[in-house]
Amino acid sequence: MTIHERYRLSVVINAKGTFTPLGVSRSSDGVAEAVAQALPEFFVMDELGDRASEAIAQVTGAQAGAVVHCTAAGITLAVAATMTGGDPRRTAALPDASDMHNRVVLPACQVIDYGHTNLQGIRLAGAQVDLAGDENGCTIAELEDELDGPDVACLMLVSSRLTHGEPIDLVAAVRAAHRRGVPAIVDAAAQFPRIADLLATGADLVLVSGQKYLGSPTAGLVAGSWPLVQALRAQEKGIGRVMKPTKEAIVGVLAALEEWQAFDRVKWEADELAKVDAFVDAASRIPDVIAEVVKDPTGLQISRVLLKVADAKRVATELEAGTPSIYVMTDRMAEGELMLELVPLDGDEIATILARLWAVLT
Repeated sequence: MTIHERYRLSVVINAKGTFTPLGVSRSSDGVAEAVAQALPEFFVMDELGDRASEAIAQVTGAQAGAVVHCTAAGITLAVAATMTGGDPRRTAALPDASDMHNRVVLPACQVIDYGHTNLQGIRLAGAQVDLAGDENGCTIAELEDELDGPDVACLMLVSSRLTHGEPIDLVAAVRAAHRRGVPAIVDAAAQFPRIADLLATGADLVLVSGQKYLGSPTAGLVAGSWPLVQALRAQEKGIGRVMKPTKEAIVGVLAALEEWQAFDRVKWEADELAKVDAFVDAASRIPDVIAEVVKDPTGLQISRVLLKVADAKRVATELEAGTPSIYVMTDRMAEGELMLELVPLDGDEIATILARLWAVLT
């Protein structure tokens, strides 16, 4: 009996990417085994956190690291770290940040709804948000205008395919903050493979998801400067108590990081591109379908399938309604476009998607 049968759950083929409402990703057998070994054991949690910090630093090149419950928690706790500096009195006072530098500068074009907005994640720490620019873009000069305001705690930047308008030069933005003595945070939830590049921007903290492309249990990874990472970890004595990672999550992250270090990324990237190329070739044979390979806009080394169809909404609805349920990216459905990410899928699942597309479209 499968886990789906045991608990009467829908079987899903996830071509929507690392999407939280679908369970995000698949962990390897090695990660699953490490988690299973951790569950019946006791640990000194501070010691486990120290081992995680060492592992994150080794893999990313950062001074230190931390594991939190998820990247959304990482946003809140990173902001709290910049406001409190880890001071016990200030940490205990949050979310009352009235006597602290409590303003966070965020480009308006990088306001994103992940299921809740990153605005709310910032405000959960007790901070106020100053938006720079507008939804179409933000210049460095516009960032500087907001950074020159009073009581600025930090600059929050986002690296995601979901941002709007013209991309922001992250290096220039971080430098603008540092010229004013303001720390810079980069929220890069789905960007773990690029974490070293993002740290190279000079950002003080970079936040990534463990359960997306690293394949760990649900966890947020924070990498960056030693003082700010310690200030972030100190939040477990305050608002971070409700965002703490579990023992099995931290052990799963450690196992996933070990696998990542032994991972042949060049071969993996070639295999994934071949998978996408083959799908595009097969999908292009379906009448009235235009299929293309598209690269990730953030520089993540993965490609996706773009399908242009006459009635994208109907196609997506029928794919989801079948058995198994097939989910695809629908960000541009109104423009007649559907996107598929094939990274976690095996050959049988890909064949099922193609068969269903034929059935729906012919």
